[in-house]
Amino acid sequence: MNYLITIIGPTAIGKTSLSIALAQHFKCDIISCDSRQFYKEMNIGTAVPSKDELSAAKHHFIQNKSIFDNYSVGDFEQEAIKKLEQLFLVNNIQIMVGGSGLYVDAILKGFDDFPVINNEVRNQLNADFEKFGVDYLKKKLKELDFDYYTKLEKENPQTLQNPQRMKRFVEVCIGSGKPYSSFLNKKKNSRNFTPIVIGLEADREIIYIRINQRVDKMIRDGLVEEVEYLYPNKNLNALQTVGYRELFDYFDGKITITFAIEEIKKNTRRFSKRQLTWFKRTENATWFDYKTDSNVIINHINSFL
Repeated sequence: MNYLITIIGPTAIGKTSLSIALAQHFKCDIISCDSRQFYKEMNIGTAVPSKDELSAAKHHFIQNKSIFDNYSVGDFEQEAIKKLEQLFLVNNIQIMVGGSGLYVDAILKGFDDFPVINNEVRNQLNADFEKFGVDYLKKKLKELDFDYYTKLEKENPQTLQNPQRMKRFVEVCIGSGKPYSSFLNKKKNSRNFTPIVIGLEADREIIYIRINQRVDKMIRDGLVEEVEYLYPNKNLNALQTVGYRELFDYFDGKITITFAIEEIKKNTRRFSKRQLTWFKRTENATWFDYKTDSNVIINHINSFL
């Protein structure tokens, strides 16, 4: 029997350090499912594990793509499942860690089978978004898949403000000629592993303090300079993320550097709240306080093996 130990939780909670401790104990590798740590041009703002952390355990899907690549959650599902199949031949225990809930779900439960979308459709939609903004995407989704739009409005309204997710919904509608929702839950994905899901949590005030401290460290480590280097490519999908958007506004002359930093902290706090809401729906997850000794968590995992 194969086991995939999966570590979930909000940003800055300590998932990386726990994953390394578990990887060293079980002598296995780590699959990263943080959707922004895939990109080699992004380092400080995505909290990529340090060189010491990367050398402490074998990691996969860290800075293995370029911001210029078209890379979707479906692509990640295919590549990560293939990699896990290889790793399980060596050790029947492997670890997955990351804060991107959609990517976690893609591996644990499988991703719905969507049609391949023509690049012309995607490029035109990107151009329309740049011209008209997210309200245009909302209008198109409501027009092309009213039922799914209504479901999001009722159950997950923040998704309607997420340009990447909204562009995906609309491009599938346009490219396939069918509603996005018509492709959901059509197949049952088989997995050759049993998931053991470990959640890390803390009081909201503690999470917020840790986030603020992390952002301050990012600034000291050179986040402003990293974003300035990436500024010419600010419209790429990979860069539409917290920590980069705010500093792009600064370089556009829209806000001050002080305000930009405070916005990064505020938007990261909001993001962490959304992460917890998503992850708390994860089936059969066991939650631990972020200070819990790794040996306690190891003993818990051993009870499943």
